[in-house]
Amino acid sequence: MIAASELAAGHFPILTAIVVVPAVGALAVALMSKRRPEFVKLTAILVSVFTAALSVWMLASFKSGEADFQFVSKHEWIKTWGISWHLGVDGISLFLVVITGILFPLCIVGVDPQHDEKPYLAWLLLLEAGVMGSFLSLDLFLFFISFEIVLVPMYFLIGGWGHENRVYAATKFFIFTMFGSAFMLVGIIATVFIARGSVGHITFDLVELATKANFASSTARWLFFAFAIAFAVKVPMFPLHTWLPDAHTQAPTAGSVVLAAVMLKLGTYGFLRFGLYLFPSAARHSRAIFLTLAVVGILYGAIAATMQKDLKRLVAYSSVAHLGFIVLGTFAFTSQALTGSVLQMINHAVSTGALFLLVGMIYERRHTREIAKLKGLQKVAPVFAGVFMIVMLSSIGVPGLNGFVGEFLILIGSFVTARWWTVVATSGVILAAVYLLWAYQRVFHGEPDEDNRTFAELRSKEGMVLLPFVVAIVFCGIYPKPLIDRIQPSVKALITHGGYYDPQPVVNKVGEQP
Repeated sequence: MIAASELAAGHFPILTAIVVVPAVGALAVALMSKRRPEFVKLTAILVSVFTAALSVWMLASFKSGEADFQFVSKHEWIKTWGISWHLGVDGISLFLVVITGILFPLCIVGVDPQHDEKPYLAWLLLLEAGVMGSFLSLDLFLFFISFEIVLVPMYFLIGGWGHENRVYAATKFFIFTMFGSAFMLVGIIATVFIARGSVGHITFDLVELATKANFASSTARWLFFAFAIAFAVKVPMFPLHTWLPDAHTQAPTAGSVVLAAVMLKLGTYGFLRFGLYLFPSAARHSRAIFLTLAVVGILYGAIAATMQKDLKRLVAYSSVAHLGFIVLGTFAFTSQALTGSVLQMINHAVSTGALFLLVGMIYERRHTREIAKLKGLQKVAPVFAGVFMIVMLSSIGVPGLNGFVGEFLILIGSFVTARWWTVVATSGVILAAVYLLWAYQRVFHGEPDEDNRTFAELRSKEGMVLLPFVVAIVFCGIYPKPLIDRIQPSVKALITHGGYYDPQPVVNKVGEQP
């Protein structure tokens, strides 16, 4: 697929800095005194802003039109076992790293944990380091370590700063994800030792394994299954999704935002980076299973969302449906569908992250998320309602906003190779409009009752936190070309590497299709 090239000597190791800076920041915050909480918060903000600046710098320096991994940093770590500190970024991971870098300072500035701010901020920064490491790792061992690191801070964030059933939700989240990770650990070890015969030595290097290892068909299918279980739990795909609504509902606002925006993408990204890249024949063999589960998830998530009485739980179930579209595009194996899947990961991060922020603001004002107790908010807080409407319409996929572009690419790309799955999945677009518009109508329309008449309008600080989300929603909806230009070369390289079908018409010399 892609040949990784080492950075020239003397270049700043920007990817290493993106991973290490929040990790060091987490340690610094944890060691600071509680007597000066303002210094603790300031340190966390500065660390997260610096990480965001590094990710934006990386984006500005990224060479558009190239499929290779860029800014590669590779250093021996455990030489005997072929383990290295190997980081790289391409069009598939680029914007996931950028959205992660920008999201964390917004969460730190915009969300108040209410109590025990020092450990809360330390866990958030450690979580950022783990997510960044997962998106940038090109070594299977390093990826597994980063993939597992994110579980610990999220467990404590839900259990320590969540709502009434937080301990149950945190425990369920941890058990489900650890269950999937156990399969992946076995799969990684088996992959490395089985590949030793064809590679010539033990290595955990992703690029070397993908380009040199030869697996028997049955072996590749079992190895792919081991990885796929971990990624399916993390997405989460039906029927492994049951931890998600509880985790989202009980998590603090920042936890829900991070979980929806970036942590769930570890699953969909994992399928692209490791499943399709390492085991292309096994991915092709199992595509019907994953296409079916994706479509079931789209319909089930949409129907379940329609039935919810809790606004936050409704948004949680909507994630199951939206991520089903991403999995559909992934296993359609066309450049349009795969490009749409990567783009939709970014769009979902923006739209659903903003929705959870807005739901958290509603809860701070009313201390309830029950839809039946919220009514007429548009009359008392029209600006708040307007922002909520823009974000909601982007989640539905209205043309001109970001959600439309990704879903459209997925559907037109999937129709070529997965026609009937795509036809059924299209009904999920209609159902999304039903549950989100109905929820908006019940919460914001009508006459406010006594409890809702004092609902506060959007504050300036909240508006500044939400502004980047709204700008991204509109920009990506109107002009997605800069994103697609950087995503598509890596997607095409993946298709070429795996021998996946790409329905680009081949024209002969007289201008006719053969």
